[in-house]
Amino acid sequence: MQIKDHLREEQAFLSRAIIAALLVILVLGALVVRLAQLQVVEHAHYTTLSKDNRVKLVPLPPTRGLVYDRNGILLALNRPAYSLELVPERVEGDIDATLERLGEYIEIGEDDLERFHKLKRRKRRFDSVPVRVNLDLEEAAHFAVVSHLFPGVDIKAQLLRHYPFEEATAHVLGYVGRISRQDLETIEHSQYAGTSHIGKIGLEKTYESMLHGSVGVQQVEVNSVGRVVRVLEETPPVPGQDLHLHLDVRLQQIALDALGDNNGAVVALDPKTGGVLVLASKPGYNPNLFVEGISSKAYRALQGNRDNPLYDRALRGQYPPGSTVKPFIGLAGLETGTMRYDTSVYCPGFFQLPGHEHKYRDWKKGGHGLMDLDTAITQSCDVYYYKLAYEMGIDAMSEFLQQFGFGEKTGIDLSGESSGILPSREWKRKTKRQPWYPGETVISGIGQGYFLTTPIQLAAATAALANNGHLMSPRIVAFSETRPEYARTPLSSNDRPIPIQSQADWDDVHNALLHVVQGARGTARRIQTDFYSIAGKTGTAQVFSVAQEEEYIEEEVAKKHRDHALFVAYAPAEDPQIAIAVVVENGGSGSATAAPVARKVLDAYLLPRLYGEVAEPAVPRENPS
Repeated sequence: MQIKDHLREEQAFLSRAIIAALLVILVLGALVVRLAQLQVVEHAHYTTLSKDNRVKLVPLPPTRGLVYDRNGILLALNRPAYSLELVPERVEGDIDATLERLGEYIEIGEDDLERFHKLKRRKRRFDSVPVRVNLDLEEAAHFAVVSHLFPGVDIKAQLLRHYPFEEATAHVLGYVGRISRQDLETIEHSQYAGTSHIGKIGLEKTYESMLHGSVGVQQVEVNSVGRVVRVLEETPPVPGQDLHLHLDVRLQQIALDALGDNNGAVVALDPKTGGVLVLASKPGYNPNLFVEGISSKAYRALQGNRDNPLYDRALRGQYPPGSTVKPFIGLAGLETGTMRYDTSVYCPGFFQLPGHEHKYRDWKKGGHGLMDLDTAITQSCDVYYYKLAYEMGIDAMSEFLQQFGFGEKTGIDLSGESSGILPSREWKRKTKRQPWYPGETVISGIGQGYFLTTPIQLAAATAALANNGHLMSPRIVAFSETRPEYARTPLSSNDRPIPIQSQADWDDVHNALLHVVQGARGTARRIQTDFYSIAGKTGTAQVFSVAQEEEYIEEEVAKKHRDHALFVAYAPAEDPQIAIAVVVENGGSGSATAAPVARKVLDAYLLPRLYGEVAEPAVPRENPS
C-alpha cells in the first residue's frame, strides 16, 4: 500500500497556482496595455474612424465662370441638364443586364454604351458613371417612375457648358470635356473633387484656373446605410471668375459670312490696345459635341473632312504673305538707307540678277515703267521689290522684319499658335544645312519662297504699322470679374516699341498704303468709301510655282491649287481704330476676294462708331435658355 506524500502534493499545487496566477497577471497586463493603447495612445485615430462612420465630407463643385463678348453677349454659359448615372458597386447583379433593362425605359445608343464602359474603366467602383447625358424632362420623369427597380442607378441634375454661337466661336473659346487620365496627372485632385469637366483647348484651357473656381466642402451626418441625415457644417465653393472679352461676336459672324464658301481666316485688332476684335477661322465645328464626349462617328467625320474644320487657321495657318509684306520691306529700305522715297526703278516686267539669265517676273506682264516707293506700293510692283531686296540683303531685311514680330509667336493668350518662318541666312543654315542664295533674297522681297506668316502675325504687324511702332501682344480677354463682389481685374497687352529712325519714313509708307485704296490706280480701289479712309495692301500668295515660260491662268487651275488671296488694312487712316488681316485660301486675287471681306468688317465696326448707326444684334444659332 502506497503512502501519499502530502508535502510533495502541496508543493506541486502551489507551483501550479503560482504559474496560473502569473499567467492571469500577464493576460490582464496585456489587456490593460492594449486598453491603454486604444484609449490613450490611439484615441485620436479611432475617434476619427468612428466619426467617419457617422460623418462624411461631400465636395461641393464650384460653378464655372461665364464668358461674355465686349458688348455683354454670353458666349459660354452653364445650362441645367439631366444625366442617367450608375454606381457599379451598388448595382445588384450583372451591370450589362442592368443596362439592357434600362434600355427598355430610356433610349441608350451604342455611343452611350461605349462612353460608359470607357469612363467605368477610369473610375473606382463607388464612383458614379454616366450612362446617358442630356436627358429631357420627359425622359427623366419616365425613369423616376421605375427608379425603384434599378438600385444604384439615379438621375442627376448638373450644369453643363453650352456654346450658343457654336462654330462662330469654336476656335476662340475651345471647349470643356470630361477629365481624362492625362488630366489627372497634372491637376490638383483636391481642387477638382466633385468636378467632372475641365478646359481642353482654346480660352477654356488657357484661363482654366480663373474659370474653374475653388471647391467647397459639406460635412454631413449619415445613418448606417449611408443616407444623409443632416448637414453639420458647410464651406461654400467659390465660383469661377467671369471673363469679358475684347471680341465682338457680331463682327465675328460678319467676317465668317463674308468669307462665303471660301475657307480662310480674318483677324481684327484694336491697334491702341492690342485687343482682339475678330479671330475667325473657317470652317469651324460645333464645340457642344465635345462637352459630354463626342461619338466616334462624329469625330471621324470631323477628322476626315477635307476642309479640316478642327484646324485653327487664324493662329496655326501658315501662308506666304505675298505682297502684304511690301510696306514693311519698303519701310526697311527707307530706315536702313538702302533707298530714298523718291528713288526710281524701271520695271520692264521682269528682274534679273547680275550675270544671270533667269527672269523673276512681275505680275504685270508688260511691266509698270518707272516706279518710286509710293507707286510701287500702290500698284504692287514686284520688280521694284526684287531690286530693293537684292540691294538690302537678306540679313538686314530679316533683322528689320523681326521687329514687327515676323517669324515668332505673337504671345496671344491662347495656346497652339504657330510661329511662321522669317527666312534668313542663319535660319537656312540651321534648318536646311544649306547656304543662302541671292535668288532666295529676291523672292523673299515679295513675300514668297520660305517666308510664312500666320493671320494673327499679319494683323499684329499691321497694327504696329498703324500705331507708329508699338508691337502689341494680342489679347482676347479684356478683364475678369469676380463674383459675388463683381470686382474687375483688367488684363493688359505687352507693348514692344519699334525704334523709328525717321518719322517721315513712316509717314511716306502710311501715305502709300492710303493710295492703295483711295488712289485712282490702287490695287484695292474698289473698296474705297466716302465714309472713312482705309489704308491697306493687297497680296496674292502662290500655292505652287509656275515654270519660267508658262503663264498662270486661274480658270485653268483646280481651286485647291489657286493662289491664296490676302489683304491687310487699318482704318480710319488718320486715326486707326481697327487693323485687319484677311486670308482667303485659294481665293485668287487679294483685291477681288480678300479686300471686300475686310471692307464688310470695317463697315460693321466703324460706321456705328462714327455715325451712330444702330448695329444688328448678334444672334446665336439657338436660344440658350
